[in-house]
Amino acid sequence: MPNEQVDVTPHSKLMSKDEIISLASTFIQLGVTKIRLTGGEPLVRKDVGDIILALSQFDIKLTMTTNAVLIHQYISLLKQAGVSSINVSLDTLNPAKFLALTKRDQYQQVKDNIDLLLRNDFHVKINVVTMRGINDNEINDFVAWTMHTPVHVRFIEFMPFNENQWNHEKVFTYQQILQTIEQEFSFVKIKDEINDTTKKYQCLNHEGTFAIISTMTHPFCSTCNRLRLTADGKMKNCLFSKTETDLLSAYRMGHNIEALIRENLRMKEASLGGQLLNDYTLIDSAQLENRRMISIGG
Repeated sequence: MPNEQVDVTPHSKLMSKDEIISLASTFIQLGVTKIRLTGGEPLVRKDVGDIILALSQFDIKLTMTTNAVLIHQYISLLKQAGVSSINVSLDTLNPAKFLALTKRDQYQQVKDNIDLLLRNDFHVKINVVTMRGINDNEINDFVAWTMHTPVHVRFIEFMPFNENQWNHEKVFTYQQILQTIEQEFSFVKIKDEINDTTKKYQCLNHEGTFAIISTMTHPFCSTCNRLRLTADGKMKNCLFSKTETDLLSAYRMGHNIEALIRENLRMKEASLGGQLLNDYTLIDSAQLENRRMISIGG
């Protein structure tokens, strides 16, 4: 979380529940088979339960990325909706560091809720943005967690966004993560699916697994099939795309959003939104045309 005050988008500019369901229906008719609710934090939205139950009526896989603070309030509803996999954002296993990073003293609540998900047979993925000098010394603590616990840790290379204090020297690379892990553990490569954004591994005799999302050093753009619909109804064909297509305004005016979706897809750049350099050490994050990561949501 940034130190400065975060601007909140007015409700009138956000998709309503009915708008979310209608727009989702259009994407599903065009072939989408999986929807992930993400943020920000999706569970802070007052009508999120109604949204989850409504989306669960579609023939799709429904999942979520959350900070897990409120999971205990929604776990019964998630089970009712048939949600079986949850991604939890957790960058540290140190309570003091957690407070410093998130500005919230809620580490134990998050950890307890991860345990609650596991007891209820959810497939739990832990998203760890790995940063040199901040949490790279915890990589093997996360891997050790997978020994007796069926958690699936995903180390994410630090990515540049507006005002996220990105510096290429903070990037702890895919190869450096593997080199760190092999100092303490033996592991094998697991088969990746064709559209995976992760490179998956498992340590010998561990219940869980670990993976790496290597956006900066080994991007996976040629097989990435992710699309994002932001909370204010803008479509992004890449997390780093300069442009967004305003589906919500078009929908409210009764326009054909299917044509807009197809046009947005046609504008997709070959890699990294067309604005990140292949050599991440040369990227100037101040020159990027994008939102702040905490405001992308979707």
